[in-house]
Amino acid sequence: MAEFGYTLMCEQTPAPQLVEFAARAERAGFDYAVISDHYFPWLEEMGHSPYAWSVLGAVAQATERLPLMTYVTCPIMRYHPAVVAQKAATMGALSGGRFTLGLGAGENLNEHVIGAGWPSADTRHRMFREALQIIRELFGGDYVTFQGEFYDVDSAKLYDLPDEPVPIAVAASGPSSVRLAAEFGDILVVNEPMPDVVRRFHGDGGAGKPVYGQLAISYDTDAEAAVERAHRLWRWSVGGWKVMAELPGPVNFEAASSTVRPEDVAENVPCGADVDAVVEAARAYVEAGYTHVALVQIGADQQEPFFTWAEKELLPALRRL
Repeated sequence: MAEFGYTLMCEQTPAPQLVEFAARAERAGFDYAVISDHYFPWLEEMGHSPYAWSVLGAVAQATERLPLMTYVTCPIMRYHPAVVAQKAATMGALSGGRFTLGLGAGENLNEHVIGAGWPSADTRHRMFREALQIIRELFGGDYVTFQGEFYDVDSAKLYDLPDEPVPIAVAASGPSSVRLAAEFGDILVVNEPMPDVVRRFHGDGGAGKPVYGQLAISYDTDAEAAVERAHRLWRWSVGGWKVMAELPGPVNFEAASSTVRPEDVAENVPCGADVDAVVEAARAYVEAGYTHVALVQIGADQQEPFFTWAEKELLPALRRL
């Protein structure tokens, strides 16, 4: 049976509320929680972007059973992979083994801030491979020295490790990233229902490993208000990953999505209070072989109504899939 998670969306929520929402998601019965790791929001209207790792430390103390995961952290520019390994190991220990390190090759939006430019996709994948190798080796607990094309590590060692190694989830979509996920990952992350990617992952050595996806929804008892909110805060997503990975700032996403209509967003985002619509959207993931689906409720001010609805109606219906 698939598990259903809750997304702590840093781009739309202040840090204190994210901690509160995590505790509320646990009480509502969600199976796990994921958190975005951004430097910028996608759009200025979203208005927030606290440091995910500080939030995670607080969330680990505010919850008891809820598994936690970055969705996803980029270890190739803004963070050195050796530092990512240390952060993740600390989170594993703080949470009592409830943490999974979700990793991806990143977006220009968040990585350009260090002033090093934005490499081509092929270069990013080569950087990502080295980063994954370094993190994996450091999780082993021994001293690690590494000299690569992009990164050097000089006799590094993690002293605070959880009892079991932190699982690594790898975001992928194309053939090269899927091979990386199968080689280095314990889990595959693919946002949209993409059965061909899941099959490729299984064929490349990932058979039997979990597959995580994410589904955005806009719950509201007023369907028109739900569509308006989804369009205002989520229109950036319509361009797809090749656009999302390359644009450098919220103003660019504003320009790129200026012609997106409310109905364009509503085609992919269930809007309103129709449980069946969300179940059908989730069914596409389950039938594509996904084992985990994290829900995103669009709009920070709509989280509490969403939790009440999810606890009473949505989660029971999803678990009947």
